Order: sequence, then structure tokens, then C-alpha cells
Amino acid sequence: MSSDIRTSALKSPVDIGHYLFARLYQLGIREIQGVPGDYNLLALDYLPAAGLRWVGNCNELNAGYSADAYARVKGISAIITTFGVGELSALNAIAGAYSEHVPVIHIVGQPSTSSQRNSMLLHHTLGNGDYNVFMNMSAQLSTATVKITDTMTAPTLIDHALRECWVQSRPVYIALPTDMVQEKVEGERLKQSVDLNDPLNDLEKEDYVVDVVLRYLHSAKDPVLLIDAGAIRHSAVDVVHALVQKSGLPTFVAPMGKGAVDETLPNFGGVYAGDGSNEGVRERVESSDLILSIGPLKSDFNTTGFSYRTSQLNTIDFDTEHVRVRYSEYSGIRMRGVLQKVMEKMGSLNVPSVHTPLTQTPPGSPVSALSAPITHSWLWPAVSNWLQPGDVIITETGTANFGIWETRFPKGVTAISQVLWGSIGYSIGACLGALLATKGADHRRVILFAGDGSFQMTAQEISTMLRENLNPIIFVICNNGYTIERYIHGWGKPYNDIQTWQHGSLVEAFGADSQSRYSTYQVKTKGELDSLFSNPQFSSAPHFQLVELFMPTDDAPKALKLTAEAAAKRNAKA
Repeated sequence: MSSDIRTSALKSPVDIGHYLFARLYQLGIREIQGVPGDYNLLALDYLPAAGLRWVGNCNELNAGYSADAYARVKGISAIITTFGVGELSALNAIAGAYSEHVPVIHIVGQPSTSSQRNSMLLHHTLGNGDYNVFMNMSAQLSTATVKITDTMTAPTLIDHALRECWVQSRPVYIALPTDMVQEKVEGERLKQSVDLNDPLNDLEKEDYVVDVVLRYLHSAKDPVLLIDAGAIRHSAVDVVHALVQKSGLPTFVAPMGKGAVDETLPNFGGVYAGDGSNEGVRERVESSDLILSIGPLKSDFNTTGFSYRTSQLNTIDFDTEHVRVRYSEYSGIRMRGVLQKVMEKMGSLNVPSVHTPLTQTPPGSPVSALSAPITHSWLWPAVSNWLQPGDVIITETGTANFGIWETRFPKGVTAISQVLWGSIGYSIGACLGALLATKGADHRRVILFAGDGSFQMTAQEISTMLRENLNPIIFVICNNGYTIERYIHGWGKPYNDIQTWQHGSLVEAFGADSQSRYSTYQVKTKGELDSLFSNPQFSSAPHFQLVELFMPTDDAPKALKLTAEAAAKRNAKA
């Protein structure tokens, strides 16, 4: 009776299921991924009315990987899993999104509130009556964790979680018990969007920090910009790009910052990653008397084993919620506002030339080399000539992640990789997410480079790509196993070997029912790959395409070798 009285007081009553999914639509989400389970089935019925499309995945881990990449392209994403078994299967992917600052909304269908209150011995539980144990696990990997148990607080909790996901650019967890899905809440709230604006900086403090930055910038004789992942993850790419163009300063990116800057600009110099850099790039950055470091994330793989040779005395770090000028840190100051004012007030600067285009697209291969095996030193610069503006390129943890450093991007290319978390198998699920996020966008090819070992982890998601009629270009680097692991330890050990697959045959096995819907290729020489890159039909990405790209087992990019050597030394220390 009391519930009826509360409902009658609502101006526009809507079910909680509708309210939640309507909010996701307002955020720009159009596809929801996941795996159905009995505790989320009722909620799934609400998707179509909210304008959302269900895309079921082969497993929850792949769904999480896919949602991660979807968010990197579209800005935010959502997955739905069921209680216990489903949510734990997704948790590795959610941890990766948390580590790499990617906004993923994880909705978990839970048993009814009465079942939880009575500690019923239900399936998917640990058999001890604890219904919060899995949510508590996710709380360590989420920037907000909410459980919908009351109609009065449900809209506020949902809106709070969504705002935190966007503003903090990290996953959130929303637990939705089955009996709450159809409970009524006030639909009038949907007329006002969730506030997604960043918290404002304290004006006086912000102006002071801007003045400090400008003082160092104007006195510098050889300043450079170094752009990293934080600029991409925290929606600062537009202001960073404006700063790059207006300042004219020599500009470099860290590996995780690939795609943040238009690499066709005359002041773009290449990728800086310590010892893994092009020699000219390394000297140029490390000799600078002031590095404006935007969104730094100085992990081992992002710095070639912590091989930066730069001094904090010559560095200003602009981070999500603080600015560090030399060794003085100004907390509670978000970088976007500071960068905007620095750009507006900077005036004339000492702008040194880049000296050389430090990462160049290579000439075509000489005829004499066309019969030679494909090597990493040749492949990644060669990819530069084949990429098109607007491409999305995904590289797997391992040789591809390090090789892409040597690829010069055309304008508007989006790069997706998991450099920090580094979960092998990430890229196949990520490829699906990128395809879904770009579906319907003209001239946006989605290209994946994945090693054969990584491919075996999550290959099932090819079937989802085929079911969705998507058209990726997938290069499987066939080099007989886990090359990155070999370089770290156990070169000839059997634990770094894999069973050889016939990758082309998998496409038909995964349900491609017509040869007009897919193509497979094998390339073993530079000439064969040159011919494939020159094939207009192939390059137009007309349908699903998979290329087996054979490379020597003992070949790897220089940066991978250096990083693996550093990792091996650290692992061996007592």
C-alpha cells in the first residue's frame, strides 16, 4: 500500500530499468554488451524502449574488453553481467579500464532484495549468505559503487554513479536487484541531463598556477611538449591540440599518447619513450630545458623500462587533478583549465625548430628486398604508408604494442592499446568494441594487429563480429607463441609455445556462411604484404578480412627488447 502511495505522488512514474537505460542513451551510448543471466534478463527487456541495442558477447571478459575500446572511441560505455559468475568473469577487463582511466559502466543483475535480506542459499553465491562479497571486490576497481535497494534514492544513486564515471574517467559499478527493475521512480528527472561538467578550479589558485607556468615557459630557451595518456582519457585533447598548434612548440607523444596529436603537423617530432625512442627524438627531448608534460603516465612499458633521462627540475606535469611545477605540487587543480589559460596568455615564446621530422614515412621497398621475410623494423614504418585518415588501429600487448611506436599516423587516427594493464587477448575484444563504436561512420577502418598467442585467448569474439556484419582488417602476427615473454625469460621453454592454428579456417568455423562476406590471406614476404597494401579492394575494408602475417620467431621491435631486458633484471632481484 505504501508503495502505491509513493507511486501516486510521482508526476511521471517510470520503471527504474527504464530510468537507468534512458540515462545511458543520454550519455551517447547506443549499444550495451554483456552476457545474459537469470538475474539480469528482466532488465534486458528495457533496452529497446530506451533506444539501446543489445550486443551479446561470447563471454563476460570479452564484453569488458569490448566495452573498454567502445568507451575510448565514443567517450563512455556500459556492460551488463549477472551476479557472481558473470561479474567476476568481467573483472579483469574492468581492472584494465580502471588502470588505464577508461569510463565503463558495469551493471550487475543481482538476486532480489528479499533473497539477499534472508541470506537465501541461491546459485551463483558462495553458499555463505554474503551477497556483498562480489560488490566489495569491484569497489576496489571502481570510482563509485552503488546498489539500488530503494525507490527514493535510486535516481540520485544512478545519476551520481554516471557522473563519477564520466568525470573521473574510470569504471563504476551499479548493482540492480531483480525486484527493483520494475519499481517506479520520478521520470521528470530525465528532462534534465546528468551534470557532466568538470569541477571548477579555485579561480585564485588557478590563476596563480598559470602565472607560475608562464614564468618558466617565457624564460625557457628550448621548451617542448610531451603528450601522454591523461590528455586523451580526461577529455583534454581539444585544448592540447589547440596549444600544440598555437604555440608551435616541438611536440612529442609517449607511447600511450599515440593518437592525441595530429602527427602531420610540422612541429610533431615523434614518440618519446626513453631508450626506446628514435635517437633524434631522445636527444631532442632530453636536452630540453623545459618539458611541458601533459597527462603523464610513467609506467615501465610506457617508458621502455623506466629509461627516461629527464629531470623534474626541467619538467612541469599537468595531471588530472594537480599540476606539478618542478618539485612544487598544486593539488586540486585540474589541467584543462590551466592549459586553456596558459594558451590564452602565453604570447610569444622561444620556439626552437623540431630540427628534423624525427619519425618519417619510409620509401617503398626496393625490388631486391621484396622476397625477404617481414621484419618488425620494416613492417611498422611501412604501415605508415598504408594507413588512412580516420583509421582506428588496435595493437595487442607484445610486439605490436611496441612496434606501433615507429608508425607515423595520418590525421585523425585513433590508437587503442593496453600499455599499462597489458592483459594479453585484450585487443580482439577491443576490436569488436571499436567496430561497434564506429559503425555507420564513413571511412573509418578498424585495423587490428595481434600476436598468435594473444589471439588464442579471446578469438571467440570473431563470431560476434561476423554476427554483427562488421568489417575489421585483422592481422594475426604468426611467430609461434609469446614473443614478449620469451624476451623476458624462458626463450626456448615450452611454456612460451602455443599450438599452431589455421586462422583462416576459423572464420568459417565461427559462422561466416558466405565467401562474399569475408576474405582471408597469408603473407610471408615483404613483397606479398606490399601487394596486399596496394590492393584497393583489400584496403577498402568491404567485409571481414583476416591476414596471417608470418614473421620470424626471434624478431621483435627494439623497444620491446629493451623493455623486456629491464623487466627481466627487475624480476631477478631479491
